[in-house]
Amino acid sequence: MFESPPTRWIDEWRAMLRLAAPLVGASLLQMAVFAVDVIFVARLGPAALAASSLAVSIFGLLIWSLSGLVGAASPLIAAEIGARRHAVREVRRTVRMTGWAGVIAGIGAMGVCQLGGPVMRATGQSEEVIALAVPFLNVLMWASVPAVLASLLRTVVSTLGRPYIGTAINGLAVGVNALGNYTFVFGKFGAPALGLTGSALSSIVTSVFMLGAYAIVIRTDRRLRRYRFAGRWWRPDWTRFVDVLRIGMPITATIIAEAGMFNGAAFLMGRIGEVELAAHTVALQFAAFTFQVPFGVSQAATIRVGLAYGARDNAAITRSGQVAVTLGVGFMAAMATLMLVFPNLILAAYIDPADPANARLVSLATQYMVVAAAFQIFDGAQAVGAALLRGLQDTRVPMGIALFGYWVPGIGTALWLSQMTPLKGLGVWIGLAVGLIVVAALLLWRWHRRARLGLLPA
Repeated sequence: MFESPPTRWIDEWRAMLRLAAPLVGASLLQMAVFAVDVIFVARLGPAALAASSLAVSIFGLLIWSLSGLVGAASPLIAAEIGARRHAVREVRRTVRMTGWAGVIAGIGAMGVCQLGGPVMRATGQSEEVIALAVPFLNVLMWASVPAVLASLLRTVVSTLGRPYIGTAINGLAVGVNALGNYTFVFGKFGAPALGLTGSALSSIVTSVFMLGAYAIVIRTDRRLRRYRFAGRWWRPDWTRFVDVLRIGMPITATIIAEAGMFNGAAFLMGRIGEVELAAHTVALQFAAFTFQVPFGVSQAATIRVGLAYGARDNAAITRSGQVAVTLGVGFMAAMATLMLVFPNLILAAYIDPADPANARLVSLATQYMVVAAAFQIFDGAQAVGAALLRGLQDTRVPMGIALFGYWVPGIGTALWLSQMTPLKGLGVWIGLAVGLIVVAALLLWRWHRRARLGLLPA
């Protein structure tokens, strides 16, 4: 991590893969943490599952977007290390001020969770489900601050050359969450059976565990311990705080714009029909799973480009960018081929394609997966493209690109094709593809023009 930037392409490939592999693993394990909740709550019945899905959709969007805010620490720390100065003090100040922003934002997220009831009613959810979802969300919201801080520390240790720590802690978190759900949902080991509330309590325990695990590792790791992140945590550095907000808030808005497009697509599918919504959900599950690879690559790309940016090494910036784009887009192209050639094999992981009762669902899901195969490539491209620009500390214009691309051509096309043409659900998926294509094209164009746009260090 601290050696001179590689001058050979093969060395850059090795560095990128060493960093990206554990980050991909951590992302996949994070999905497994959430999957554990679904497994246990599903045993409580469809109403409980629907209620938890609604609550988690609100909470998950908040935490995911705030992970973008604290993710601003990555390009800042990487640039400080790449600048070849004694960066301990600068890194500590960045972590401290990002922690301040994370705590404030986490408390704000708790306030937003209090509006869960009105939001659910405004979207036409049934009162039976709302009656279960609101108390669940009121407990789950207490996981906000530890979850955001754990996300910050995962970013920090990865940027400082210890990406495998996040993978290990997320792996342990899967077991902690499973044990917590088993204990609190069904009342095992002497605990009361809390049902749905027990699952929310397990999420709190898991978030606190992850935060504590990062704190212990940082305290015991020789390289990380020297930064003394908790030292003088009360002392402000307002210049650094502004830098965190300058970079982090546009990332948050970008995440909300993308998530909003996909959430809006789900609501459009719900208006078309239940089978269409089910087919949409099944097809999207595999796309979400494969996206974790370019997402991990994008995190590595931000770090690699950030290091080169701090070192003012424009050739290294170019190498990191080309390797990241090739890796992220290449993997998604392979997954797109898999979706086109073996759609039934993929669907079999979620439903029984041979069951006549699933015939219409399979037919629709297969159609959607054809479009998904096309947008997989552009989904990987936009994730990596945005990350490369973050490494250059360029986030405001990419935010504008995301807001425009996802909501004007993206949702606009989905609305028109699904409501005004016979394409219906297929039109929604075409709209998703259009949004991703536009955003990917504009982000990669900006990356390609980075020198003329003045984004490179002098």
